[in-house]
Amino acid sequence: MDARSALADAPSRRSAARERLLETASGLFYAEGVQAVGVDRLITAAGVTKATFYRHFPGKDELVLAYIQQRDRDVRARFAAAGAAARDPRGVLDLLVGTLAEEICGPGFRGCPFINTAAEYPDPAHPVRQAVAEHRRWFRAALADLAAGCGHPDPETAAGILVLLRDGSMVAGNLDGGAAREHLRSAVAALVGPAG
Repeated sequence: MDARSALADAPSRRSAARERLLETASGLFYAEGVQAVGVDRLITAAGVTKATFYRHFPGKDELVLAYIQQRDRDVRARFAAAGAAARDPRGVLDLLVGTLAEEICGPGFRGCPFINTAAEYPDPAHPVRQAVAEHRRWFRAALADLAAGCGHPDPETAAGILVLLRDGSMVAGNLDGGAAREHLRSAVAALVGPAG
């Protein structure tokens, strides 16, 4: 088994210390970037020992992978919550766009954690980059299902455009602030019709 396979197959042992490390890493990685935050700083900020860190994460890459996997679970949960709250696919899309529009203009917003992390892991074969790619495949497929449910004649193309709009709005929200919110809403309405 090579190092990449070992990284991808790393066990995920749950404990309060592991969760504290993951929560600390999530905040620091998002605010400052993955490469800017060293293991010693994570250990200190999480209030754990080096031995505890390495018991849960054989190295920093395993922690980064866990961070991306947690972010993926969070997005999937928000998607499921929108599905449970709305009566139809257009309502789900409206909820998701509304949530994103508010997020991109919120305090502490620093862009997309998946895009930010992918930029720091340029090798497409690296497990972290593969986790980002898997998230994006799932997200595109979920959006294609929504587009089909909204009656779009080409759901796959619509999903690609929606992902592009989401990616662009995440960058624009970080750089341009509030204008991105209205541009996102207008672009989605132009693609799938006005909000219901």
